[in-house]
Amino acid sequence: MDIITIKDLEVYCHHGVLKEETVLGQKFLVTAELYTDVKKAAKTDDLSYSINYDNVSHFVESYMREHTFRLIETVAEQLAQKILLQFPLVLKVKVMVKKPWAPILLPLDTVSVMVEREWSQVYISVGSNLGDKEANINSALEKLKSDDRIRDFIVSSFYQTKPYGYLEQDDFINAAISFQTLYSPDELLEVIQHIEKEGGRERTIHWGPRTIDLDILLYDDIIIQTKDLIIPHPEMHLREFVLKPLAEIAPWATHPVLGKTICALQGELSDD
Repeated sequence: MDIITIKDLEVYCHHGVLKEETVLGQKFLVTAELYTDVKKAAKTDDLSYSINYDNVSHFVESYMREHTFRLIETVAEQLAQKILLQFPLVLKVKVMVKKPWAPILLPLDTVSVMVEREWSQVYISVGSNLGDKEANINSALEKLKSDDRIRDFIVSSFYQTKPYGYLEQDDFINAAISFQTLYSPDELLEVIQHIEKEGGRERTIHWGPRTIDLDILLYDDIIIQTKDLIIPHPEMHLREFVLKPLAEIAPWATHPVLGKTICALQGELSDD
C-alpha cells in the first residue's frame, strides 16, 4: 500500500489526567500515516481518487478540540477509528499522539503513543434450524450490516442442509457472509455472541438445534487459539455446509493453516 503522511500537526486542546491539563489545555502533536492506493489518482491527477490531507488534518484538529480524554492512549485510539470511518479510502492508519509538555517534572522531549488500526477481512458462517429459519438469519445479518464498524457486506445464497453431529433435529438453513471490520477478533466474537443471545440462541446440546448460529471462519490470515476463540474455525474444512456457501462468495480465500483455497477444500471434501 501507498502512504500519505501528516506529520506533527499542532493542536491545542484539553486532554490529560490532571485538572490543570483539562482546564488550561496544552499543545499536542499528531502524526497520521494513511495507507491507501494512490495509483489511480497519480495517473489521472484527480484528487477524488486519493485522500485529501487538508480534510483529514482539519478533521483531526476539530475532533481533538471538541472531545476531552484523560489518556493520550484514548486520543490515539479514537482518532484512528474515526479516520477509518470518516475516510473510506484509508485502508489502514497509524496515529501517533505526542505530548511535548507532559507534567512529570523531569526534562524530556515528548511522551507519545502510537496505534495502528485497519479494516480487516472476515468470513462468517451462519445457520438456523428453529422457528422461521430464514427470518432468523436475515435478522442477524441486518444487525451486522447496520454496524458502522462493518462494511462491504456480501451474503451467499441460502442452502438447506442436513444436521451435523447431532442428527435428531430439523434441517438447517446455512449461508456464508463476507465483510470488512474494525473489530478485533475478540471484539467481533462479543458482537456475534450478543446477536446470538438476542436471537434466542441457547447452548444446551453440542451441535444441537439453534435459532441462530454465527461462527468466525477466517479473519485476514490470522491464526488464533485461545480458550474462547479458534481461528481459522477448526472444522470448517470438514463441513460441506460451510464450504459450499463460502466458495460461492470467496472461492480464492486461503486457509492460513492448510494453505489451500476454499474452492480447493470444497473440491477435496466433495471427492471424499
